[in-house]
Amino acid sequence: MSSPLRCSGPHRRELLRFGSVALASAGLSGLRSYAPAAELGDTSANHPAVIFVWLPGGPPHQETFDLKPDAPAEYRGDFRPINTNVPGIRIVEHLPKLATMADKYTLIRSVAHTFSDHGGGHKKFLTGRDPLSPVGFVNDYPMVGSMAAKVLEGRRAGVPNYVAGMDDGRQGIDVFSFGSAYLGTSTHPFTVPGDPSQEKFQVKNLSLAQANVGRFDERLNLLNQLDQPLRGSDPARTAEAMRSLRDRAVKLVSTDTARTAFDVTREPTAIRERYGMHRYGQRALMARRLVEHGASWVTMVMENAGRTDEGYTYNWDSHAVNCHIFQDTQYKLGFLDQAISALIEDLYNRGLNKRVLLVVTGEFGRTPKINYAKDRPGRDHWPQAMAILVAGACRTGQVIGSTTSKAENPKDRPLEPNHLWATVFQHLGITWQGVEFLDGTGRPMPMLPTGEVISELL
Repeated sequence: MSSPLRCSGPHRRELLRFGSVALASAGLSGLRSYAPAAELGDTSANHPAVIFVWLPGGPPHQETFDLKPDAPAEYRGDFRPINTNVPGIRIVEHLPKLATMADKYTLIRSVAHTFSDHGGGHKKFLTGRDPLSPVGFVNDYPMVGSMAAKVLEGRRAGVPNYVAGMDDGRQGIDVFSFGSAYLGTSTHPFTVPGDPSQEKFQVKNLSLAQANVGRFDERLNLLNQLDQPLRGSDPARTAEAMRSLRDRAVKLVSTDTARTAFDVTREPTAIRERYGMHRYGQRALMARRLVEHGASWVTMVMENAGRTDEGYTYNWDSHAVNCHIFQDTQYKLGFLDQAISALIEDLYNRGLNKRVLLVVTGEFGRTPKINYAKDRPGRDHWPQAMAILVAGACRTGQVIGSTTSKAENPKDRPLEPNHLWATVFQHLGITWQGVEFLDGTGRPMPMLPTGEVISELL
């Protein structure tokens, strides 16, 4: 993957260094139409929300949710399927906790696209459009989280509306193709790098040192004075928009709501241990806390589970040259099983399943046939088939679609990533068919160029 770039959007010091109008030119693009007016200005924490768990590298569908035990040995691999609590649904033996709650999620086995490079795969899957280049991670079009953030920017809560958590050093906006393209930096997620299971973990830019309080107030008053004459002659209303953005940033650093929401140590020890005292588990717990406090979209990246020594790899990219696919995948699945099963259980226990949609996926699946390097097995990139878990505010206890006998291609109910995003946007209350953004040239761009809601889910 590309090296991380530290460009995760304006932080508090940047918001105070420049006036509203100066920042506006870098971060705001026009919308031709919006979500229903009732959605905007919502100050409650009871609106629909999304938790998006991103598994970069491409987890093997044959070793997770779409096993083919009757295929020849060179296709089926070493793992075996087990029954779940829903008759007819079987998943891999190394997800025993998830097997006990298949009635609470849906598996989609027939999503496919055509971009087999990580960069192209990330961009295609996360933007809903064919990228201009099949490689590289810099988006030509906005990531779906930024699109949702733009349409729902009128929502008000004590936490950032759009959040993303990942390993420290991986927070560059282009590492996972999370870029917002022509929507600008104002729609970037509030990034939370680091491992929240670590004792010294901190969320930066959510507090103001006591020694800086006076200076902070002085700068804020100065900016308000500088903006005052500009707002009266601002036909594009950019000054007012940036004033609103700055006010929200000030609220984050001057109240306790956000700090409370991000603080997983406030949870009972038993709950934290149920999720798992590791980065997968505590990120999942943080996601639940954030949507509970009012965030609309929370992305949590789950790649490095801890081991990267010989036979293991950093993310889910299970080429034989990178790792021993069965050894590495079994290791990661233990953490994923604990984290996702606890999250699903918690969503139901707290009534959040009625308004929170959980999506767990990578950018593609893996090749049907196993290959070898360094005397160990692996699978290469395969966008022609993949498996996705969806839980929470949707119809559950089912499998949507299927693949051919060797997990090569969709057989029934072929879908593309945009079907998933159309469903997610509808869940959020976004009338995406009528939303257009203005690109860098002023040309209107539809929120999604294609796609229909997956009717079996909603």
